Amino acid sequence: MITARRTGGPPRRRPAAVALLVVLVAALVGGCAAPAAPAPDPAPRAAVPTAPLGPADVGAWLDGLVPAALDRTGIAGAAVTVVRDGQVLATRGYGSAGPGRPVDPDRTLFRVGSVSKVATAVAVLQLADRGLVDLDADVRRYLDIDVPMPRGPVTLRNLLSHTAGFEEQIRGLIRAAPGGPSLREFLATDPPEQVGTPGTVPSYSNYDYGLAGYVVERVTGEPFERYVQREVLDRAGMTTATFDQPLPAAAAGAMSEGYTSVDAPPAPFEFVGPAPAGSLSASATDMGRFASALLGAPGSTPLLSPAAWALMQRPALGPDTLGALADGPRMAPGLFDESRNGHLVLGHGGDTQWFHSHLQLYPAERIGVFVTTNSSGRGGADTLELRRAVTEGFTDRYLPGTAGPAPAPDAGTPARAAAIAGTYESARRSASTFMGAMNLMAQMRVAARPDGTLLVSPAPNDVRPAAYAEVRPGLWREVGGRRLLTVRTDADGRVTALGHDAAFTELPVGPLRDAALLGTVLAGSVVVLLGALVAPPAGALWRRRYGVVVAARPRTDRVLHGLTRAAAVAALVALTGWVVSVLTIASLVDVPLPVLRGLQVLQWIGLAGVPVAAAGVVTALRSRAGGWSVTGRVLLLVALAGVAVVAVVAGLLLPSLTY
Repeated sequence: MITARRTGGPPRRRPAAVALLVVLVAALVGGCAAPAAPAPDPAPRAAVPTAPLGPADVGAWLDGLVPAALDRTGIAGAAVTVVRDGQVLATRGYGSAGPGRPVDPDRTLFRVGSVSKVATAVAVLQLADRGLVDLDADVRRYLDIDVPMPRGPVTLRNLLSHTAGFEEQIRGLIRAAPGGPSLREFLATDPPEQVGTPGTVPSYSNYDYGLAGYVVERVTGEPFERYVQREVLDRAGMTTATFDQPLPAAAAGAMSEGYTSVDAPPAPFEFVGPAPAGSLSASATDMGRFASALLGAPGSTPLLSPAAWALMQRPALGPDTLGALADGPRMAPGLFDESRNGHLVLGHGGDTQWFHSHLQLYPAERIGVFVTTNSSGRGGADTLELRRAVTEGFTDRYLPGTAGPAPAPDAGTPARAAAIAGTYESARRSASTFMGAMNLMAQMRVAARPDGTLLVSPAPNDVRPAAYAEVRPGLWREVGGRRLLTVRTDADGRVTALGHDAAFTELPVGPLRDAALLGTVLAGSVVVLLGALVAPPAGALWRRRYGVVVAARPRTDRVLHGLTRAAAVAALVALTGWVVSVLTIASLVDVPLPVLRGLQVLQWIGLAGVPVAAAGVVTALRSRAGGWSVTGRVLLLVALAGVAVVAVVAGLLLPSLTY
């Protein structure tokens, strides 16, 4: 349920059985210190000569591109469909859908993840077109569940543009077994906190689309899946597509297996929640029919009135709420602005754990392109690069044009670049629970360079750094590339948000939340705590070996030191448990509530060790203990305080255990 931008589903799987120090320090420090990169060629890329846009060339181009990519990356299977004016230019299946089952683009079903959101948006716009819902009314008018909105009322327009302000929520996103909660239960049980003012900060949210789908259910009086099947999928002529989970018997037999890579065994079928955000299964050919119906191609049944389709092509929000973020790509209802070469391109990607898809629409040319794979490949970016090769490659090959706005002659002053420099993290975050620790592992660092350009590490939607040059105040373009970065500031000129893509925003973080600093503090603290646990038995062995006799310490001092060491053990066990738990949850495996609460108890014991350690320093000084002993007590105090600071900043002590 995520695109190249990770637009919906789970984070990449990472091994959970990793040592505490390696995982946290490497993730916190290594992930933030990107190597310097040479400045790319500042000239815009030249347009690729136009190739004939017809079945012969498109088919030959895909046949030369996709199979080679599958062989190189270990992606098991893929399918691609290209349509224009309702006619199929090419529909191709490559690789395997399972043992002895080649991919058939007409029949093989793929999980399309967050591409499902486009169908959900269509359903909402149909109701708006009929006057049954108001896109700008408080959405609670249509709900029978309590969704707290302390930062302001949310509208359907907000939900369809990912600007409702809800924090990220992972719980229940993908399951391996049927029998999950109903859509109503999913949305009503521990809803995410609203942490942003609606309409102001784009932040991709599956919960937003779950609510939008539930409005469809409430207004129509029938299950979301039934309405969207009849009024969207069937009307588009999609003969294989369904939102149902589990799949109907006929569809189950056509479903592709999902894989991590061609080298791995097939994985279980994924149950996606909430369904409106990503449960659609469909063949590539059916997704071509969906594209044709949306584009109003000849021979297709329109899904929307001309006015509603025009609405779906326009930005949902403007500068009145977004401010300078509106200078970059913006969300239309249900669709990202992915314009390229001067052509309006609207699209949406989607990922589950195993399946990865992307749909693009060219309204003016009435062209649709859909690509999907049933595995991720051997490398973390393999499916992303394949999808980009198909979608961006199609535009550059058949619809070349301008690369984008060029920097102005007086743009990019070192002072304006320096004002933007700093550390940022995604607005798509958990702000009220321990899962906020994940944001520390994915911060973005922006550095000002002497020539007035910015070095962004890592660049949005990338693992590598990229340089950006200023087009005009508030708008920056990738040097030698096409990506845009928008900068919103407050009245005092301080940066409040960086925008990239259409539903993703980076927010500045203060020094205390800087992952590099926290990683250093944590690394030093862990080393000291481990040393404090090893030192007593090592010292005892040394004294026994050399017959050294030390004077007995006062009882109070011994008790305090013993309690401090117990707090150190609790802190280390808690940190190890949090690493395993967070990575397990990120891998979409539930962690029992008692385990999480137990980790919090241990973390509080570690925190309680701080005043105890401070008292131990005082008793050591009063008893005139040796310099080494006092130094050790002080280091232990500082280490426990360091762990406590990291725990507080990472949200490990927050009372809510919802994720």
